[in-house]
Amino acid sequence: MDHFALTVYFEDPFWVGVFEREEAGHYSACRMVFGGEPQDAQVYDLVLRRFHALRFSPAQPSLPRERREKHRSRNDSHAGPGTKAQRALSAQRELCRTQRQTESRQRRQAEQERKFALRQEKKREKRKGH
Repeated sequence: MDHFALTVYFEDPFWVGVFEREEAGHYSACRMVFGGEPQDAQVYDLVLRRFHALRFSPAQPSLPRERREKHRSRNDSHAGPGTKAQRALSAQRELCRTQRQTESRQRRQAEQERKFALRQEKKREKRKGH
């Protein structure tokens, strides 16, 4: 069973929408900041026209409904965020962070190699003489 949900709430100072998607036993979520309070027509347009372009979190296995617990015990307080959407969005942020780190590391390394090549070229020019 496929399940889609949208929750719009106010997170000072912006209005935020959390899209949740559950397909084939996998759950993913996407957070979108609206800015000012969205009109119904804006939300409707977003769902109809731009839903496919949203970047959802990586799919996580979803627990069957009968196994879900309504309340966590005090011992589970260290388990992290409480809702599935929060955990999914956290996983998405972590994935984006690691991708950003990899890209910046590659850019930095390419820049170092370029500077090294320029220094070597300058050395060769100095040795040649004018």
